[in-house]
Amino acid sequence: MPRELGRNDRRSRIAYLAARLMAEDGIEDYSLAKRKAARQAGMAETRELPTNEEIDAALKAYQDIYHPDEHRDRLRELRTIAVQAMREFAKFNPHLTGSVLTGSAGKYADIKLQLFTDDEKAVELYLIDRGIPYRAEQGRVYAGTELRAVPVYIIDDEGAAIELTVLRPRDLRGPLKSTLEGKNIERAKLQAVELLLAGS
Repeated sequence: MPRELGRNDRRSRIAYLAARLMAEDGIEDYSLAKRKAARQAGMAETRELPTNEEIDAALKAYQDIYHPDEHRDRLRELRTIAVQAMREFAKFNPHLTGSVLTGSAGKYADIKLQLFTDDEKAVELYLIDRGIPYRAEQGRVYAGTELRAVPVYIIDDEGAAIELTVLRPRDLRGPLKSTLEGKNIERAKLQAVELLLAGS
């Protein structure tokens, strides 16, 4: 039993350190935050790293304690930008995901939107036609156990970067994950995000 408590204490410590890195240093990548936190805790290699959900909980707690007003205002700003972007890309059935949806967004958080279309190039053509500057990257998602490379377009808005992940309409019917072991990616349509914004 004491050994189990020790493991939980280590996980909690790494989760707290990772949350602090995400809140203060703008790290958005959970894996990177975990690795850096483990090194800071003197555990360079460990199989006892916290889950993304544990880090999200620690991040919310950290923000509630150290930056409650700043976090609330920043989250409202990010959700406002997200709503505007979702209206702009309405023809692609946009869904908000990530920390701006869950409420754990740090001050450097990106806005993550999933767009759905049968034509992968349609989003890029839409950006070009409207003269919206962007950079193209490649992301990856797990649909079940299938790892898929997907187009990602990043727009640098004045208030935050907006990350557009392009998916197929059929992907709406099943859960997607960012890692094979992770939990399903939560997503919300425009109306749900507008309600979140109204309540913030």
